[in-house]
Amino acid sequence: MIHRRHSLCAIALLGWAMLAGLPATAQGDAPVIAAAADLQFAITEIAESFKAETGHEVRITTGSTGNAARQIREGAPFQMFLAADEQFIFDLARDGLTRDEGTLYAIGRIVMVVPKGSALKADGSLASLKAALEAGQITKFAIANPEHAPYGTRAMEALQREGLWDALQPHIVLGENVSQTAQFVLSGNATAGIIALSLAKAPNIVAQGEFGLIPDEWHEPLRQRMVLLKNAGPVAEAFYAYMTQPAARAVMERYGFVLPEE
Repeated sequence: MIHRRHSLCAIALLGWAMLAGLPATAQGDAPVIAAAADLQFAITEIAESFKAETGHEVRITTGSTGNAARQIREGAPFQMFLAADEQFIFDLARDGLTRDEGTLYAIGRIVMVVPKGSALKADGSLASLKAALEAGQITKFAIANPEHAPYGTRAMEALQREGLWDALQPHIVLGENVSQTAQFVLSGNATAGIIALSLAKAPNIVAQGEFGLIPDEWHEPLRQRMVLLKNAGPVAEAFYAYMTQPAARAVMERYGFVLPEE
């Protein structure tokens, strides 16, 4: 890992040198970066910091990792992809759609979330959810769609581990991605749900909801990996390197991500 980080630091220095000779990018020419929905708030802050430091913009589009991978296969003009599950990166690399197998940038966590004022406790042990189910107090329970959203898959694994998955089936509502899942809960369209810790820590969600951290041993790890696509230009390359730098890492840590060791 240390050698990899040193290599990325060297790339960063080279990227900064390359950018210094380029005119600042306008939004229309900025490279498009596909990012997992759990990065919605963190990646926006990082992109703003990158622009302030380099004068160059990147355009961020967020959504489920599975849908972004499908769009890449269909020719979407993304230059960089930040996935919530590294297996999607490995699959794209195997099929020759990326420069390499990319870099691990974070490990995600999941939480149970309820709207503020809910009678249901935001309990990471899911004991309150089990009691509410037995009492018939759950109408709708939101998770991201496990078919293409890694956070939905991990939510399902945790619920299965605690023996709650089958009982919840009549009440499950599926978000297109983990960000939409959070909206379902905070809007009152679901009694509770499981979302990314990184979203639960966002100021506007903190103001509306409460959360409890689910033990990470209850599900497979959310190993989040980023990669440059074949058509990546110098601005995307510099942003890729910037994601490993202290300013970006500090933002990621603030949103609850577990970071790779330096």
